[in-house]
Amino acid sequence: MAKLTKEEIIASLKEMTVLELNELVKAVEEEFGVTAAAPVAAAAPAEEEVAAAGPSEVDLILKSAGQSKVPVIKAVQAITGLSLMDAKKLVDGAPVAVKSKISPVEAEEHKKALEAAGAECEIK
Repeated sequence: MAKLTKEEIIASLKEMTVLELNELVKAVEEEFGVTAAAPVAAAAPAEEEVAAAGPSEVDLILKSAGQSKVPVIKAVQAITGLSLMDAKKLVDGAPVAVKSKISPVEAEEHKKALEAAGAECEIK
């Protein structure tokens, strides 16, 4: 079996959906007995630092589906885990919250996926 280069692995990861990447991470964790969680800091940050960092939970709002709804519906389905029909209903009901009370980092990742599919969205 030929050994894959880092570039080939990264190229294949770029083609995966968020859901497929999540399943891959879980499979790697199980196979090698590791965890992808970030290490916990030894000391908790001061309250001022937390307040200055911004909100800890945000909402991802789908404003419109754009020109082509199908890729947006598939992206919403991958993000939320909803059935195809429920994802379509959610997209048709825009503007609507796709996910609520999520971390800003997660919201930014999902926003990029939705915008890549042609949707217009915002983080509140």
